[in-house]
Amino acid sequence: MIFVLKISCLDRPGLVADLATRLRDLDCNILESSQFFQPNPGTTREEGIGQFFMRLECNTTKSNLEEIDSSLDKFRTDYEANVLLFPRQAIVPTILMVSKFDHCLQDILYRVQTETLPIEIAAVVSNHVESRAAVERLGIPFHLWHVTKENKAEQEEKLDELVQRTGAELIVLARYMQILSDGFSSKYFSKIINIHHSFLPAFKGAKPYHRAWERGVKHIGATAHYVTPDLDEGPIIEQGTERVSHSCDAEELVRRGRDIEARVLSRAIKLHAEQRVFINGSRTVVFED
Repeated sequence: MIFVLKISCLDRPGLVADLATRLRDLDCNILESSQFFQPNPGTTREEGIGQFFMRLECNTTKSNLEEIDSSLDKFRTDYEANVLLFPRQAIVPTILMVSKFDHCLQDILYRVQTETLPIEIAAVVSNHVESRAAVERLGIPFHLWHVTKENKAEQEEKLDELVQRTGAELIVLARYMQILSDGFSSKYFSKIINIHHSFLPAFKGAKPYHRAWERGVKHIGATAHYVTPDLDEGPIIEQGTERVSHSCDAEELVRRGRDIEARVLSRAIKLHAEQRVFINGSRTVVFED
């Protein structure tokens, strides 16, 4: 069995060697290793004071991870480390949320069908009916929940119940054009990914491509980030850009932008599902595959 090991803690000399020894004693073999050291503010890299992030892929002859997990408790204590273990081939149960524009949704559906995106779609939630046929054709539950100022809290309660009932571990806002409440965003922090149709932090809010065209930009882009109560300010997971010219009108930017959005969102979902993302304050550490 292959498993993923994620570690974050304050850096200390001998940490990696100690961990490698413990894994060897547990009959685990390291297949892949990625690590990053982030100096604390006001210090230099040479001083070696800061946060350490590490992602390992290991194989083992053991039949479950619980024994390995519990055996690493002393390592957790010794280094005050956050240590998480996951099966390498884990499929993440996910709820997708979408409004009228379904290009990101369609891209995700295709990638799941072709087994290139390691998620299981537990349900699709929308405040518009347009995507119902495409979703139900695949046997995926579709929930049409219209959102107004008057029923917003009620609809979020239904969404919360759906997450609990399906066991969803991830919520993806695939161009869902409603703002989640601060309470909901806080409760599911690090478990909600949004695609923003601009290269954040520029051109936040509505119609970013039109405002980018007005400014005569030469690159457009999209940003996938974790949702926080601060609108469009969550830690960024993935971004993509494309060069454009003065000959493109605003609608051409929109057309090109939708393709970027789909690619960036699917990439971010894959990185998250493969446990390659560490949240580091307002930033992320992302170990590419």
